[in-house]
This record gives sequence, C-alpha cells and structure tokens, in this order.
Amino acid sequence: MRISPKAVIFDYGNVLSGAQPAADVQSMASILSVSLQRLAGIYWQFRVEYDAAALDPAAYWNAVAQTASRTLTPDQISSLIEIDSRSWSQPAPSTPQWASDLRAAGLQTAILSNMPFPVRDYILGCAWLPNFDVRLFSCEMGLCKPEPAIYRNCLTKLGVQPSEVLFLDDRRANVRAAEALGWHAVLFIDPASAAREIEQRFSLPLVLK
Repeated sequence: MRISPKAVIFDYGNVLSGAQPAADVQSMASILSVSLQRLAGIYWQFRVEYDAAALDPAAYWNAVAQTASRTLTPDQISSLIEIDSRSWSQPAPSTPQWASDLRAAGLQTAILSNMPFPVRDYILGCAWLPNFDVRLFSCEMGLCKPEPAIYRNCLTKLGVQPSEVLFLDDRRANVRAAEALGWHAVLFIDPASAAREIEQRFSLPLVLK
C-alpha cells in the first residue's frame, strides 16, 4: 500500500537546483590559484561551519585560502562570495515545477537546506524558485542537517506528523537522519530514479517528470 504524504520537504542543492556550472567552479579555483580537484576538497572542508553561520563569509573564504597556502584580498573575497552564490542559482530540470504543482494541488511544501546567508539571500531572489509553506535554512538556526533539531523545527512549522512527510535530499546521511525520526525519505540521485521510487512508494496527485 502506497503512502499518502501531507507534506513534501525538499533539500535545495542538487534537488531543487542544478549542479554548480563548470565555469563558476573554474572561476573560484582560478581566484584561489588551485586545481579543480584541490578546490573540491577545500571548498567543503569548512562548509558546515559556514552553513551554520559559525563562520562569516570572509572567515570562510580566508579559511579555504589558508588551507591552500593562499592570501585573499577583499576584492577577491567579494568575487568568491558572488560567484559561489550565483553557482547555486540554476534550477534543476523538473523539481521546482513539481514542487509548485504539489503545493497548488493542496500539499504543504518546504525547503530544508544547509546554506550560508549569502547563498540564501541570492537564491531567494531567483524568479524560478516556487513558493513554499516553510523555508528553513541552516544559517538561520545555527545548525545543519543531519542534526535532529533542524528536522524537528521544520516539522513543527509545517504542523504535521513525521509519518506524514516525504523528504528528498541528495545526501545519504541527511536521508538516514530523517528516517531515524520517522520521516519517509528518498535519496535524490537524479529526477528519473527519484520519480521511479516515489511512484512505487507514494500516492501523490502529480508525478515527478
């Protein structure tokens, strides 16, 4: 028997948004004078602290640069903040429209995302981002997924029970944390595989394309 959720909760990065454009990633690597492979490591090294607002933007980028034995100018930091924020602003092919259509069909929807303030401010200005009943970002709470408190806060704001939720996230640890709290969750690898699993397990008024 398929489950009929009352709310669908979306991660943002690589679920509602597409992957960071290669040109933006290359631009950040060039400013830091590192290879793309090196950037992939140091970019995420301090990201949890940045997403939780334990590091402000300048402190985050200086920490990244210092790891690569680089020193940044204020102008370079400003450029990195802008490029990084922009790099997360491309919509995924189908998920945003599906989220909008689900809400129009009467389900509650939410964003639950690890995200620093500059990226949050940038993406909230994107015309393609649909309306949600709840938008909850790690920078606002000072903690990140997979911490249980951020999940519980989202649930409280929606006013639903754990068993009434479908949660989509591209990180296995975040999915497992949600399931440990009684949520129904799907690991979002790509729209096609997510759509197949959702159709098998859940009864929803609209299908993810």
